[in-house]
Amino acid sequence: MISLRALAALVEEHGDELDHPVAPFLLGSRSLDTDTAPALMGILNLSRDSWYRESVATTREHAVRRGRTLAAQGADLVDVGAESSDAATERVTAQRQTDQLVPVIEELAAAGVATSVESYHPSTVEACLKAGSSVINLSGSADDEEMFGLAASYGASVVLCHIVGTHARDLADPAQAVEADPFPRMLEQFERRLAHAHELGVPSVAVDPGIGFGFSWLPDPVDRARYQAAVLLQTFRLRRLGAPVCHALPSAIDLFGEEVRTAEGFFAVLASLGRTGIYRTHEVPRVKVVLDAVRGLPTQPPAPPVSSSGLDRDEDGVDREQR
Repeated sequence: MISLRALAALVEEHGDELDHPVAPFLLGSRSLDTDTAPALMGILNLSRDSWYRESVATTREHAVRRGRTLAAQGADLVDVGAESSDAATERVTAQRQTDQLVPVIEELAAAGVATSVESYHPSTVEACLKAGSSVINLSGSADDEEMFGLAASYGASVVLCHIVGTHARDLADPAQAVEADPFPRMLEQFERRLAHAHELGVPSVAVDPGIGFGFSWLPDPVDRARYQAAVLLQTFRLRRLGAPVCHALPSAIDLFGEEVRTAEGFFAVLASLGRTGIYRTHEVPRVKVVLDAVRGLPTQPPAPPVSSSGLDRDEDGVDREQR
């Protein structure tokens, strides 16, 4: 259960992590200070297997239109992928992914829309960087050497996903993922991979705790949502890495049902409390307005009302002097 007491206990235990500075996230020639203004990553799926139908585009024209719409709605970049991360769905070859992704990325780049490519195939990633993508959303860990080299060569940033396995479709023994506190494992993996990325000349890196991948080990939807919420609220524990944190916001269809399109806005509040920097979302306008509202709300209680004469007022607003 999320409560003020639970949040206070979290800050009491880990509060010294809250104020670690993080580097800006580079998006081509733009430098994004995600602490000042969180960045939005809109989702564009070219695979028909994605259950989130609003994000699926079945033709090149449809994909370009959706990408431009996401940018107009406030997305700082559009994340484009051609294979579902659900292990039960069709595998898409590297060549087929390339054939689908490149024309869309070229048109979006020509329209001034920044894109990230989500793939664990180096050949697909290179083709997309040539086509104009400025970010690699790396949902794999088996080809870091080659992927980091590509990012350095093309001046692209990288979003590093925490993967227990080789990639989102090939995860390790689920028992390895079940931990009461997943952050020590995340920190160990991220520290090692970040050091390697910087060593190879990657200009900018964000880290993604990977709470959208591989939940066969948490089949109960309530347990899954609890785990995701806990990670979102504790995001700030990764700030010691010096990199902004990117989260794929959960949709929790089992809990939200027919109101599923409101779920990411709810989880965005938790992510904001955890000091997330980049929000990967299917629902850009809904999440944007939530984050704008959260950032605009006061952090201190309001002062008691004072009358124009400087006298205190009673609860009904009448000056005591007038009584």
